[in-house]
Amino acid sequence: MSKVVKFDRAGGPEVLKFEDVDVRAPGPDEVRVKVHAIGINRAEAMWRVDVYIEPVKFPAGLGYEAAGVVEAVGENVKAVSVGDKVNVIPSFSMNEYNTYGELIVVPADTVVHQPEGLSFEEAASVWMMFVTPYGALIEDAKVGPGDYVVIPAASSSVGIAAIQIANLSGATTIALTRTSAKKDQLIALGAKHVLATDEVDFVAEINRITAGAGVRVVFDPVGGPNFEKLVSLLNFGGVAYIYGLLATEPTTLPVLDMIAKVTSVKAHNIWLTSGDETRRKAAVEFVSKGLSSGALKPVVDKTFKFEDIVEVHRYLEASNQFGKIVVTV
Repeated sequence: MSKVVKFDRAGGPEVLKFEDVDVRAPGPDEVRVKVHAIGINRAEAMWRVDVYIEPVKFPAGLGYEAAGVVEAVGENVKAVSVGDKVNVIPSFSMNEYNTYGELIVVPADTVVHQPEGLSFEEAASVWMMFVTPYGALIEDAKVGPGDYVVIPAASSSVGIAAIQIANLSGATTIALTRTSAKKDQLIALGAKHVLATDEVDFVAEINRITAGAGVRVVFDPVGGPNFEKLVSLLNFGGVAYIYGLLATEPTTLPVLDMIAKVTSVKAHNIWLTSGDETRRKAAVEFVSKGLSSGALKPVVDKTFKFEDIVEVHRYLEASNQFGKIVVTV
């Protein structure tokens, strides 16, 4: 028997309930993992209220990331063996697989060996955090020296990872955060510039920082009214990635400005990378190498116990964290 988290209707954190279930044996190309830690993502809160990128099929489970030990493998699985420490990379529908459980079954191609030197808690925080910005900044934009990269919601786990990846590539980072409360932490993590959007005219400040030349990349999970301003800051041929919609207001675009400067807006998600075998392997190699060298470092904001999952989601939705929220099992 395994304790898992389920919900039978959309709603607040209180809809999350624990159930004791028999976890099936892994089928072909599947792995069963004894979970030690779970990485928590904003996508799971959106899934819980049924406003994510696909409709929820009730009753439902949830969860994209986990770190643990292989307990059993199905037919055709050769990359991992029973007893291996592994991590789950998000690249499946939560209507099909979930990670909020003591024992889980996941596709074998979503499982990678845990990087050396990381605890289960650190490892559970790594893959959504780093692979998401890797896909946009390295695979697609190919950022490098001379590029300015603007990173809104910079204190989120993905925002922090984007700062580290942009720095590793030689680009100059401009981190955006709502207030100055987290400014020192962001600078300590390597952000070259930090702007508090509730306190300064960030458009004027970015124009000052870039001497009016604009920025080549925006990497934004927020949308809303500030997105139009961010897109207007792009230089000729620049690109703005939108990978979330934290804002509740409409998101508009400066179309004529985009035409004049031939800029692009691209929707982005982790599956562009994690859903393709070749890209996934390259991403794992990049992140693993960065972790090994110390250029990339997981930042865990707070660790909760599995039985406190309702409180975990309340904390997540308060949006005060700096880095990743992790649950130990």
